[in-house]
This record gives sequence, C-alpha cells and structure tokens, in this order.
Amino acid sequence: MNHLPQAWGRPRDDVYGPYDSSYLHTNGPKAHTSSPIVTGTSVLAVKFKDGVVIAADNLASYGSLSRFTDVKRLRIFNRKTVVGFGGDVSDMQYLDRLLLSLDIDENYGSSGHDLNARNLHTYLAKVMYKRRSDINPLWNHILVAGLDTEDQPFLSSVDLLGTTFSSPTLATGFGAHLAQPLLRKLADDESAVQSVTQEQATTAIKECMKVLFYRDARSLDKYSIAVITKEGVQLKEDERLEGQSWAFAEMIKGYGTQTV
Repeated sequence: MNHLPQAWGRPRDDVYGPYDSSYLHTNGPKAHTSSPIVTGTSVLAVKFKDGVVIAADNLASYGSLSRFTDVKRLRIFNRKTVVGFGGDVSDMQYLDRLLLSLDIDENYGSSGHDLNARNLHTYLAKVMYKRRSDINPLWNHILVAGLDTEDQPFLSSVDLLGTTFSSPTLATGFGAHLAQPLLRKLADDESAVQSVTQEQATTAIKECMKVLFYRDARSLDKYSIAVITKEGVQLKEDERLEGQSWAFAEMIKGYGTQTV
C-alpha cells in the first residue's frame, strides 16, 4: 500500500492507472521566507551606571491572533550577556540553537577567554549580514545587552539587513515609536547614563512595557526582564504589569459610536 501523502484519498494505481504527480512541483525553485508568520513584538533596553536593563513580553502572535502567550524572547549568553529577539519566532529559535552551539564551543575551548557582549554583537551582525547577502534573511531585530571587555555597560542592535546601531536606550518594533521617547527622558546620551541608577532604569522599563500594552495590539501584560551587572544576570521571566489604569480610554473619541 502506498502511504505517501500524495496518494491519500485517491484511487489505487494498479486499478485505475498512474496519477499525474507533476502538480507537486518537486523540481521547482527554492523559496525563502518572504514575510514572517509567528512574530514577537518590542524589545526594550536601557543602560544605567552599573549595567543594562532589558525586557520583552512573552507573546508570539500568529498574524493578528495572540496565539502563544508563554514564549520567552530573552536569552542568556555566558554570564554577562542577554540577547533579546523581536520578529520571527522560528528564526529566533534558529539563532538560539546557533548561540547554544557557539557557547558550547567557547566553554570547551582552550583559549581561556569568554565572549563578551561586544564580541557576541559582532558575531550576530556578521550572521545577519551574511544571510541578507544570500537573499535569505533572518527576520529578526535583535538587541544585545551586557558588559564589554572592560566591564562597562554595552547595548547595541542588529536588524535583518545586518545594520548595527548603539545607543544608551534602544527598542524594537512599536517600542521604537512609543517607548524610545520615554526612555530618552531618562538617558538621552552616554554622559547621562552615569547618573542613572538600577532602580530608575528598571522603573522606566516597566512603565514603557505598560504603555506598550495600552497601545500595541501585539503585546501582552506578561513579560520577561533581565538586569545585567558585574555580579551576573538577574532574569525574571513571568512578571506581570502592575498598576494598570484604563481611565484614559474614556477620553479617546472618534471610534465606533463615540461622538465628540
């Protein structure tokens, strides 16, 4: 009996003759992802004088459907680096396996040196640019947060084109429009970072996550947040937004049956 999928639900070849399988296009051109399907939204990060705070919600949306509500998009690499992924979840999983393989190679290596956040960002930038040059990009926008060679706070991003950018505050997705103006009030340049405490940075990130939940339809009220300092990484993966207030919604006019 023929168990191949193309044989399901059709007459037997030995009784009714062979079936034309040309429609299967087994020799067709190779196709790459042209648009992501299951995606994660914003990743936020801000430097403070002793490290970096980074956060991302736990939602993966299937188109406009809030389908998966327990997807962790922050990954710890060695002891002083956290990678935050926005964009396609399947490409995030591929990069996660790639980083795990790299971490194993580094731990079993004999050089005696660990990759810091700056090294890891350079590596990811090369990977993303190579895939872009192959016209098969990884549909992600990545934030790399941690400490550099001199144990100074490091924060930088790389997108699907391999374009890199560094700043005291960074955000992907809708966060680039809604959260960045709020974060820049806290630290608009590198000199301002020296006056920002860990508590101030954490509070600002949590407030921005709340704003994104109010305004971004692809966000969730459950999120992960990590604090990277010289002592290591403190990662909390099932935090909930606190102190929500939807009173402002009554003042929004112009939708449905509302009148000014």
